[in-house]
Amino acid sequence: MATDLCYTLVYQDDATETPSLQDFQKAFEKGSDDTRIETMKKLLVIMLNGDPMEKLLLHVIRFVLPSRNKQLKKLLQFYWEICPKTKPDGKLKEEFILVCNALMNDLQHPNEYIRGSTLRFLCKIKEAEILEPLVPSVRACLEHRHSYVRKNAVFAIGAIFKSFDHLFPDAPEVVQSFLLTEADMTCRRNAFVVLCNVDQGLAVHYLLQVMDSVPTFDELLQLAVIELIRKDSKTSSTNKASYIRCLSELLAAASHSVKYEAAAILLYLTTSPAAVKAAASCYIELIVKESDNNVKLIVLDRLEEIRNKHDRVLDDLVMDILQVLTSPDIEVRRKAIRIALEMVSSRNVQEVVLFLKKELTKTQDDAYEKNTEYRQLLIQSIHTCAIKFSEVAANVVHVLMEFLGDSNNPAAVDVVSFVREVVEKFPGLRESILEKLLETFADMKSGKVFRGALWIIGEYCENLKEIDDAWKQIRQALGEIPLLASEQKLLDATEAADEDENKHEPSAVPSGGAAPRRILADGTYATESAYTESSASTSRLEAVKAAKKPPLRSLILAGDYFLGTVLSTAITKLVLRYNTIAPNVALANARKAEAMLIMTSILRIGQSKFVAFEIDEDSYDRIMQDLRVVGTAGNKAIDTVYLQDTREVYSKQLQAEDKRLADAKAESEASVQVQVDDAIVFRQFSKKSGGSADEYDQDLSRATGSLDDKDDLMSKLNRIVQLTGFSDKVYAEAVVNVHQYDILMDVLIVNQTNETLQNLTVEFATLGDLKLVDRPTTHNLAPHSFLTVKAPIKVSSTETGVIFGNIVYDSHGSTENCVVLNDIHIDIMDYINPAFCNETQFRSMWTEFEWENKVNVNTNVGDLRGYLQHIMDSTNMSCLTPKKQLEGDCGFLSANMYARSIFGEDALANLSIEKNGDGPITGHIRIRSKTQGIALSLGDKITLAQKTVA
Repeated sequence: MATDLCYTLVYQDDATETPSLQDFQKAFEKGSDDTRIETMKKLLVIMLNGDPMEKLLLHVIRFVLPSRNKQLKKLLQFYWEICPKTKPDGKLKEEFILVCNALMNDLQHPNEYIRGSTLRFLCKIKEAEILEPLVPSVRACLEHRHSYVRKNAVFAIGAIFKSFDHLFPDAPEVVQSFLLTEADMTCRRNAFVVLCNVDQGLAVHYLLQVMDSVPTFDELLQLAVIELIRKDSKTSSTNKASYIRCLSELLAAASHSVKYEAAAILLYLTTSPAAVKAAASCYIELIVKESDNNVKLIVLDRLEEIRNKHDRVLDDLVMDILQVLTSPDIEVRRKAIRIALEMVSSRNVQEVVLFLKKELTKTQDDAYEKNTEYRQLLIQSIHTCAIKFSEVAANVVHVLMEFLGDSNNPAAVDVVSFVREVVEKFPGLRESILEKLLETFADMKSGKVFRGALWIIGEYCENLKEIDDAWKQIRQALGEIPLLASEQKLLDATEAADEDENKHEPSAVPSGGAAPRRILADGTYATESAYTESSASTSRLEAVKAAKKPPLRSLILAGDYFLGTVLSTAITKLVLRYNTIAPNVALANARKAEAMLIMTSILRIGQSKFVAFEIDEDSYDRIMQDLRVVGTAGNKAIDTVYLQDTREVYSKQLQAEDKRLADAKAESEASVQVQVDDAIVFRQFSKKSGGSADEYDQDLSRATGSLDDKDDLMSKLNRIVQLTGFSDKVYAEAVVNVHQYDILMDVLIVNQTNETLQNLTVEFATLGDLKLVDRPTTHNLAPHSFLTVKAPIKVSSTETGVIFGNIVYDSHGSTENCVVLNDIHIDIMDYINPAFCNETQFRSMWTEFEWENKVNVNTNVGDLRGYLQHIMDSTNMSCLTPKKQLEGDCGFLSANMYARSIFGEDALANLSIEKNGDGPITGHIRIRSKTQGIALSLGDKITLAQKTVA
């Protein structure tokens, strides 16, 4: 029988005085019903805290048992459940004959609430002597007019039969007969559950009789039917066809929980494509209709499992999955798109891309709070589809290029990255893409987007018209040149305007040759000096800097000299290509001179007062190099480097990335293949206590934590922490079990003295984001005896925590003794798991996160890649840098690492190390996170890991 365990935490306030035995007796004898209710509550609290109070049993029977008060009757049931019912020899106390008589009267009471609650109470009684005289009354309750009595009577019969089958030998037949005649659905559900637990064969026989009516049952009964089908299918396949038909009908049930369970068990029974599609369609419907985002994510996980097991079976449902994008939660949308992209094929890619384009268009109008993030997600998805299926690239590239001028920087960067890849992979689209790119060039706002666009222009503008159009757009986005002269002209014009304004304002010259004074608008005097003149010139300069300028010009003046170098390289490529196809030398020379003027302007303005900060040496050298290249145009070796080699390198980079993705996919697919020498498990031949459990049971075990490898004996022995010394009067050791958000400490306490230790309490305190759940209880420990104490602790964030405490007890020699316990350090690695993110996400988080911890490398590991692997193993972080980039031996290694905690916290790390000859590895590891705790804790972990290397 399915039993729902329920625990009640009862708090005893030590501040209030505990009543004496005489106080309890007096309250029961002379008190009113209200007084007795309060007294019973106090008595129950004391009993639950360890004192049986056996001397009050007769007073409770004499003065409380006869009462008709319903609240007192309920408290009495709690009392009968926890009070000692047997004598030391194991026989039932004589007083309980009176209790049996009272229970029998309650089972025959005219009030259906009293009957029903008494029947519920009997499910908890485990003494045959009490239950035996009550069996006829329980049987009679099955025929009561009220459903509340009947449904509890069925459970009582099941509990009695499970504990003492000889008291009710015909219970299965009685329950079956009741089930056939009962009309109330709740009673039928209880009866069916009981029948499944006491006699599964009879339950299956009944189910086959009513199989056609199952879709009309209520939700609870349908769930019970599904559970029986699962259990029976494990041991027998006789009724498999009927079960599959029944479950298929339940996929259309009104209850979401019934649909979910029916789909799960249907996939457990059969792998036919029709059944798989039906279950997947049911899951998709649940995701769309269910309002809870957690449920959506769970069902999406199940959907992904189906897709992994049944490749290409669900491809026809990809458009149905995209309906999930109506959900407002960005995580749900992200997971749905990821699943849908895995199901895209040449047959459905057109529909998918069309749908994603519509969603992308909506993001321009919707007021969705995560609009920018969702737009970036859609752009990346369309990018993936277009590169994977060339036939859709032409349809989407122009739509996406509308977003090059988007103020959302990451989305625009993704678009320019996509355009660059399409231009290289699909030569037939280059002309139209370049035309559209030049149209939107003036609308771009971000330096990153400009850099990508300039690279495309420099590489792929190949004829005179394209070069002329590109040059025109660059000049328009750059504004008037030379840059320094035009800015100075603007400043001079501003100063001249100020002087003209000052000339028309009256001024007063005081006697004695003092500084001139100006008459202000309010009639007062203001004295002019060198200081005011300096501040005026500064304000005029700031006004010139703040004036509206063309986008490319404003970014360079703001200090983006990297963009200046990319611009110089792009116009250098245009000049070199123009030099080879120009109709005459004069035009070629004019273009060279203009390019040199632009580059010289960038260098000059970078060393002037009009920029945010002075140009750096690297940018200066690169622009100077491009200047020399333009001056010596016509050199074949240099032309080859600028016009051919750079494009070939990019092409090889794309090929390498495609190969890396293909290898990663092949590796993941190979990892799930069944090996030829794997053992074949036959469910019918496996023992109930061993063998391979089905997936449903494994899921349940994972949810309850019983499938954890940490629960085995050897693992526990390896994780014992000694809390006290062997010579202490009280010895203590603990096993620390970490279960996601909880820590459970099993503390073993040993009394090593020859006397009883009274009021022994284990007191714990914590540092960090740890919180004690339960208050410790007081114990009495006999000489040389053992005691196990459990201390649950809640964890709220990824941070290294410390648990410390002491053991306090009373003994005959002194009033109070204290043993201080060793500290227990909670390892942060229990909460961190390896994760993956793309380079754009990593850079975005690296910029956003404010907490950084820098750890210097100090290790005796001699190999750079060996040290990287050691750090990854020690911190549970994954390496985001591709393996190809880590190959070779140049004496230097730089890699990005990433991990995510179970609390959703991100941890980033950058490893930069080098090795000179036979010397030690030097360098540092920079850790960044949103919170301080995880950055500091990871740094401490890395510092310790460096010292533990052999």
